Amino acid sequence: MNTRRRSVITLAALILGAAMLILGALRGEAKDVHVKASNICLECIGIG
Repeated sequence: MNTRRRSVITLAALILGAAMLILGALRGEAKDVHVKASNICLECIGIG
């Protein structure tokens, strides 16, 4: 695979990833992930 094609694929993947991140943040999914991560952490140390 030549360098130009690899660069285009890399850039497209980066843009797609950023778009998905922004879409998730706009939908409020960041809060859900934080709540779930906090619950798992508290369960691990025996508090939750």
